[in-house]
Amino acid sequence: MTEPYHIQTDVCVIGAGHAGCEAALALARNGFDTVLFTMSVESIAMMPCNPHIGGSSKGHLVREIDAMGGEMAKVIDKTFLQSKMLGVSKGPAVHSLRAQADKAEYSKEMRRILQQTPNLTIRQAEVTRIITEPANADIAENVESGENGTCADGKAAVKVCGVQIHTGTVYDCRAAIICTGTYLNARCLVGESITETGPGGMQRSTHLSGSLGDMGIGLRRFKTGTPARMDKRSLDYSKMQIQEGDPYIIPFSFSTDPESIQKEQMPCYLTYTNEETHRIIRENIDRSPIYAGIIEGTGPRYCPSIEDKVVKFPEKERHQVFVEPEGALAGEMYIDGMSSSMPDDVQQKMYRTVPGLENCVIVKNAYAIEYDCINANILKNTLETKAVENLYCAGQFNGSSGYEEAAAQGLMAGINAAMKLKGKEEIVLKRSEAYIGVLIDDLVSKDNLEPYRMMTSRAEYRLLLRQDNADLRLRKYGHQAGLVSDELYEKTCRMQEEIDEEISRLKACKLGTGEDVQRILAELGSAPVKTATSLAELLCRPELDYEKLSVLDPERSERPPVSKRAAEQVEIGIKYEGYIERQKRQVENFEKMENRRIPDSIDYDDVESLRLEARYRLKTIRPSSVGQAARLSGVSPADIAVLLVYLEKNRGNVSRET
Repeated sequence: MTEPYHIQTDVCVIGAGHAGCEAALALARNGFDTVLFTMSVESIAMMPCNPHIGGSSKGHLVREIDAMGGEMAKVIDKTFLQSKMLGVSKGPAVHSLRAQADKAEYSKEMRRILQQTPNLTIRQAEVTRIITEPANADIAENVESGENGTCADGKAAVKVCGVQIHTGTVYDCRAAIICTGTYLNARCLVGESITETGPGGMQRSTHLSGSLGDMGIGLRRFKTGTPARMDKRSLDYSKMQIQEGDPYIIPFSFSTDPESIQKEQMPCYLTYTNEETHRIIRENIDRSPIYAGIIEGTGPRYCPSIEDKVVKFPEKERHQVFVEPEGALAGEMYIDGMSSSMPDDVQQKMYRTVPGLENCVIVKNAYAIEYDCINANILKNTLETKAVENLYCAGQFNGSSGYEEAAAQGLMAGINAAMKLKGKEEIVLKRSEAYIGVLIDDLVSKDNLEPYRMMTSRAEYRLLLRQDNADLRLRKYGHQAGLVSDELYEKTCRMQEEIDEEISRLKACKLGTGEDVQRILAELGSAPVKTATSLAELLCRPELDYEKLSVLDPERSERPPVSKRAAEQVEIGIKYEGYIERQKRQVENFEKMENRRIPDSIDYDDVESLRLEARYRLKTIRPSSVGQAARLSGVSPADIAVLLVYLEKNRGNVSRET
């Protein structure tokens, strides 16, 4: 047999969706020769489902990606059709930016950036095999006594040394990142019709699943779905509620000048299903592949199909339908809220019962898609697999859903692969530091039996993890990762100093009870003061804000003006100080557990009094800290107490990081 042709590189990234793009850019920008594999160059950064970026909690992720040096925020700022800040009627913890995307332009812009990035090569090819070699010389005698393919000391048994593509060519590499999205053994379903393709009719990947199985990496089947696309000329928008963007557009990226992106926006529309829609669905429910037993995979609970909504919520008289443009020049509208896998004729009937859609023409049917993915419990919190050194996984392959979740994982996988290859400490964001930290910790620690979706309710410390302060929280890590320049990092540090100084000044500046003060307060619709009061105390009043207080601030006109961004942070910091301080105290207690490391070499069979279920879970997941162990399902507070006693007792016998 002819020896395969070999090409040398540093890192191979498998898949060029939102995870793969961020991973490849992070590695290439760190100086590593990176090859980004895609089934088709036309599918780079493709949006096969909803045509928007951000939204509740997801907007937080995009801001954090930007703060860490990722690309998603910058690209959507260049290619959005409409922008809206959600949750503004509530507190700042749940404010979240959402932008309607021009799907074609977003993909085109990301591809342009990839092609212009030094050290980065795009290769259209199907990766069929991951190639490994023993991680160390003593592997043969150690591997059998370990868990999950690891050695007895908890380290990986093998390491990545290359990937092979469908032509037989081998790319020799030092690390690889799997970002295959929904392409692995994918099949799309519309009623009884099954097409063996990836999303959007793209070619699927058929061989890599077998290679992963041979390596001992178990796969599961998940499914997701997408609604129909309609010819925009066939819709009656007068029967829908128009949904405009914000009058003043706030960018996703902290580096984007807000004035540079103010433009005319395209509207979206809101309509609703009705009892007739639901009747058609109920009468044809046996023709849905979900309910006919044809679909094997588990779907996302928080993004159900319209047939799922009708069956599981029979008391609801209507469901929201959001009609969105797919592009400035595109002829299709996306019917958000009505994903389905019903047959063609049923889709036609049910869509035409919705106000505004009575004469709709379907350009592309709604469909469900099944695909192979992993249980992310096999990963470390760096997103490296425990059993295969230097093999990282990111995106929907890890059992998550959403472009933003995928991009966040891809960025962190790319950063950590780069840090490890440089011999530097990898970066793990804590739950108390970032939504990204919550996302990854949930994926690797919990049994996610359905596609995982980020939500604000998953973040315990969401008042600290606001979307408006993501750069102040995370720029230091982006700088550490080599993705944030010295200049940008220093600018962020100066911003923090400006905020801290202004908060201190407002707390120190006291006002008396004189007539002028009382008169101005009355004009501002605020109650009089009875004793000397600081400007910070006045700012806590709901009817007052930083700008209104300027008439009571004697020093304001004599000092250099505080930037608009700093003023926003000052106001939030003062108005919510009590709540913020309470969460900081909670974080201190949380970090005591997070900082108590569990050595890789621990043998849980030696930990007496652990319940069998807890022992099994701890041996399977192998948490890195006591905090992570405490979040595992099946591990009780009593088990954690036993574990702490064991660690304390054996402190001198095992290495312990602090």
